[in-house]
Amino acid sequence: MGELVLIRHGETEWSRTRRHTGLTDLPLTGEGERQAGALRPLLAPRDIGRVVTSPLLRAVRTAELAGLEGAVTDPDLTEWDYGGYEGITTADIRRRRPGWYLWRDGIVPGGPGHPGESVEEVGERVDRVLERVEPLVGDDAEPDVVLVAHSHLLRVLTARWLGLPPASGALFTLATGAVSTLGHEHGRHALTSWNVPSPSAP
Repeated sequence: MGELVLIRHGETEWSRTRRHTGLTDLPLTGEGERQAGALRPLLAPRDIGRVVTSPLLRAVRTAELAGLEGAVTDPDLTEWDYGGYEGITTADIRRRRPGWYLWRDGIVPGGPGHPGESVEEVGERVDRVLERVEPLVGDDAEPDVVLVAHSHLLRVLTARWLGLPPASGALFTLATGAVSTLGHEHGRHALTSWNVPSPSAP
């Protein structure tokens, strides 16, 4: 049965240092490129019919290194716009806002190009993605659809696939270079695997 395969991009310098990385278009680190390339054996056995990526470089490059051909970009797969918290760690934010929690408290507006989004707005974007790809998965004869994107975006998307509110993405942690799958069981949406790491280097 065809599945929706979710891939978080490989490591960047900001993901390595736990800085919120929304619209800032960073390249992969050397480790991020290794993570992406190591996905090839995990993906090779799959019958993949469509590949869609975020337009940001870290996602596009991950798809390329993972051997995913014919990818198209979708702006709705861009990471959460963190507004004024772009490039800042949770620890630094909590020095100013003790107890701050992204999924509950949201963000503050940023400067030009970083207006910020609520989790509900991210949910609206992923709902549009799911409307487009859901008809392509689920039948025994259908190939997989692969989405290559970002941690918080894919967590919100997973919550919406499962019929949960967008903020329930908080329940799902997701590492760089990890693979997860969404599918069906008895005709209902299901989580079929989660946060499977890219294989270690030989």
